Amino acid sequence: MTGKIVLGIESSCDETGVGVVRVDPAGELELLADEVASSVELHARFGGVVPEVASRAHLEAIVPTMRRALTAGGIELSDVDAIAVTCGPGLAGALLVGVAAAKAYAAALDVPLYGVNHLAGHVAADTLEHGRLPAQCLALLVSGGHSQLLRVDDLAGKITEIGSTIDDAAGEAYDKVARVLGLPYPGGPPIDKAARQGDPNAIAFPRGMTGPRDAKFDFSFSGLKTAVARWVEARERDGEPVPVNDVTASFQEAVADVLTAKAVRAAIELGIGTLVISGGVAANSRLSTLAGQRCAEAGIELRVPRPRLCTDNGAMIAAVGAHLVAAGVAPSSLDLSATPALPVHTVSV
Repeated sequence: MTGKIVLGIESSCDETGVGVVRVDPAGELELLADEVASSVELHARFGGVVPEVASRAHLEAIVPTMRRALTAGGIELSDVDAIAVTCGPGLAGALLVGVAAAKAYAAALDVPLYGVNHLAGHVAADTLEHGRLPAQCLALLVSGGHSQLLRVDDLAGKITEIGSTIDDAAGEAYDKVARVLGLPYPGGPPIDKAARQGDPNAIAFPRGMTGPRDAKFDFSFSGLKTAVARWVEARERDGEPVPVNDVTASFQEAVADVLTAKAVRAAIELGIGTLVISGGVAANSRLSTLAGQRCAEAGIELRVPRPRLCTDNGAMIAAVGAHLVAAGVAPSSLDLSATPALPVHTVSV
């Protein structure tokens, strides 16, 4: 077998992920394994991620997940040529579990260690699905903690933020609206399911940060979340039933409308012909459908990884590591530490 084997470890939030990727001499990637252990059920009763619970879950899951990934990839630890690990952004305690494990494996195997950016990983996940990115592309990253527009010139080191959320990210808004409606946590899947039976035009919820004086590439979903809560409270106060399907459909339409409109506008204004949508919310059915329609109308290529690769996983971290290896980027030192607020333009540490 030719090429180098890169192992990726992800532990920034509530998923413990280990992925294995082979990068050939030409820089093409092959996904060999992608194993994830989720602690989401442990957090469900709290309505959100509890950092201490997440950290303990990572400690318990990291070794079994590693073993499953090696078995699925048909390799031994001795076959690994480099290790990549999420060092930020994320929850400090959770990140430290993955970083400590990666440093131990790298030292024991005497292989290069790469501390990489979780957000770059979400973009790199698409290369495991659709191959290399064009010389320049736009990425719309939408997840539980992030809603960002990124110009990607080089996955090995040049990513520029052109827009971000000023308050709640889209995924956070989904979770909070789900709580208001009595739907399970995390809110994305149940809202998406209920919305398919509702009318997206039933309620005129606001579109945040779309006024003429607003930052044209930034996002805000706090006002939308509040508008949904007040609408539901008013119905309940008047003793009227809450049409959950219509509320979820109208809320979801507002989110997808803003995200896709701003992304397509940014691509047009920057002269970029490819849009990548990644992150957990990228799996949302309405977002992908509306993005497809608007990109087709604007002549923009749309790339969305399969749902498994959209959520947090080790394969996307291995993909970033593989790009760094292929580009000859210097590895991190073994005194690497977690950086919870790592900026997106820092692809590797």
